[in-house]
Parts: sequence; C-alpha cells; structure tokens
Amino acid sequence: MHLNEEFTEGFKFMPGYFGRQEQKELVETLRYLVKEAPLFTPVMPRTGKPFSVRMTNLGDLGWVSDRNGYRYQPQHPTSGENWPAIPKVLIELWEQVGGCPASPEACLVNYYAPTAKMGMHQDKDEETFDAPVVSVSLGDTALFRIGGVERSDATQSLKLNSGDVVVLAGESRLCYHGIDRVLGGSSSLLKDGGRLNLTLRRVSPF
Repeated sequence: MHLNEEFTEGFKFMPGYFGRQEQKELVETLRYLVKEAPLFTPVMPRTGKPFSVRMTNLGDLGWVSDRNGYRYQPQHPTSGENWPAIPKVLIELWEQVGGCPASPEACLVNYYAPTAKMGMHQDKDEETFDAPVVSVSLGDTALFRIGGVERSDATQSLKLNSGDVVVLAGESRLCYHGIDRVLGGSSSLLKDGGRLNLTLRRVSPF
C-alpha cells in the first residue's frame, strides 16, 4: 500500500531494509543484550493497568511507564543497572535513514506476543521533536495504523513485515500511530514467535 505522501509528509516506509541474515544477526545481538536488561511489563500511569507488550531499552536513556507517568531514565526500573549500548548496526541505520546530525539516545525494544496491540498514540515524551523516530520490525507481521497530528484525523494502514523500517520525521513526527494486531505465525524468525519492534529516538535537544 502506498500512503498519501501529502497526508504523511516526512513518513518513510522502507520494506525489506534488512535481509534475512541481517535480521538473524540482529536478533542474536538482542538476545544477548536482553540478558543484561530483561524485558519488563510497563503499566499505565495512575491506573496501573499493564501494557500488552513487554519492553526494555538500549542506549544512554530508556523510556519507561509506571504509575508516576511516562519518562526517560538512564537505569532499568527493576535492576537499577544502566541500559546496554545501542548496537552499531542500529546506529548506522539511524545515520543512513534519519537525516539527523545528532546520535540516538534511546532504543526501545518492544516484544509483541501474537495477542498484543498498541493503541493510537503520539511519541511526545522527548525534549525535542527535531529528530526522527526510526523503527525496525522483526518477526511476525503487524498491522500498523497511522493518522495525523490530531487524534480525530483520518487513518491509513499498512502491514509491517520482518526487516521493514519506518521513519517518522517532519510533519509525521507527531502523527498518531499504533499497532492494531500481530499476525501470529507469519514469520519464523523468532524461535517462540511474536514480533520485536526497535524504536530509535533522540531525547535531548541538539
């Protein structure tokens, strides 16, 4: 599907950016890093309702959500340890597709079981919106939905397959977006199935 470019200015969709072997190598790297920073289940502010995804982070800062709110912090909320460094292959991706002179400071790692979803939201907990959000899909295909900068704006959908890359920059940087569903069993990349989504972000002004 081709998205309306005028509606989503700054949105880039790069299907098959990472080949199968590159995907396998990236997953092996992530398995090692997740041992250092185990997946945890974030909860909604105030209500404490758990997310349907599990997550962790890489980089100098990591995004967390708990009863106190959404924020970035330098330590894992459970272990108290600093997050592992962002792998070189992801730094290179940012440099190649992000169009940003500053380095990413955070890489969110979200694991979606086949039943997991992510409601429509904006990525706006950063101190700057001048940098892009660069996203990598690994594993099962997901139905991705993107709208405009207002929650009431019309939306469009596309399937994100393993190895696909998406960039939210420019006008699309603050567009509402989410994952409607994961197509369980659509990929054999992850041993136990499901989907990994890696989201590179710059938090601080530059």
